[in-house]
Amino acid sequence: MNDHAPQIEIPPSFVQLYLAPGRSKPSAPWAQVLSDYELCEDMAQMLAPTAADMLFKLGVTERDVLERCYRGLRTEPCVLSEPQSAWVLQRMAEILSWPWQNLENVVKA
Repeated sequence: MNDHAPQIEIPPSFVQLYLAPGRSKPSAPWAQVLSDYELCEDMAQMLAPTAADMLFKLGVTERDVLERCYRGLRTEPCVLSEPQSAWVLQRMAEILSWPWQNLENVVKA
């Protein structure tokens, strides 16, 4: 391994998507988890300005924007799994400093 290679720290909340109950080892190879994380983080970073713009231009609530973004992420053909889509939504809300602790209701909509 190259000593100068960038090290990416994957948040525990993302690794959790790959853990079976009672297990501590991800169900996918680490390279896949890393690749998926980079895709999801990029998606959240990309969607955040669009979500903020929707909130301002449409005059809707943060929850409405989150629901619309989630529906967009789940539109076929889906690039992300349901848990990954929920994680992207949570991460996007974190980036925007929006409440995200009760997103279960949004992702069930």
